[in-house]
Amino acid sequence: MPPNIHTFLFSPPEDISPLTSRRVHLRRLYDVFHLSIQRGDLHRARRAWAILARCKEIDWRTSWTLAIRLLDRSGRRTESNQTKIDYLRTMMLHFPEDREPILCELVHLYIVAGRHKEALDELEFSLPSFPYHDNAVLHIYAGICSVLVSQPGPASEVDVRSINSEMLDRAQIFFERAKSLDPENIVVDSLLGMVRMSLRDVP
Repeated sequence: MPPNIHTFLFSPPEDISPLTSRRVHLRRLYDVFHLSIQRGDLHRARRAWAILARCKEIDWRTSWTLAIRLLDRSGRRTESNQTKIDYLRTMMLHFPEDREPILCELVHLYIVAGRHKEALDELEFSLPSFPYHDNAVLHIYAGICSVLVSQPGPASEVDVRSINSEMLDRAQIFFERAKSLDPENIVVDSLLGMVRMSLRDVP
């Protein structure tokens, strides 16, 4: 292979060109960072990120989707912990242009942690305002959280008479709004059907 041709596995969020010796090294280090995350080697990933974050070519502040992975304890994206939640709240304040995807990730973490009421509170505070009110995914999340909050205990143990029908009504409203924003979403159709059936069964 000619010495001026390089092959990389991952593309950094910033354009690192032209490929000087320094930037080739940064691209290699970026590959090491991603491979380490995929293999669950957070110690190596954190060491690589500590170097990348100090380089002027990498804007670490806008790379929140990468940095949050380093806050895991096991390398799993779905893992939820308070440190990640606090980090996302900070990112929302500093980067309002990314607040939609950050809110989606924040709500996802709340749901994974079983903190459905907190997720719903977060959504109900944000959904009436721009740009959240036109986001179908956030309305789906709000509907799901409303369904979960409507149940006083684990789904397998819930007596239909104890279900909060008011919360199911709110879930239906959220799902209908999501349907209006994304008419082709078959998941919303399924969720709407489930809620309507539950409302018929609730005394």
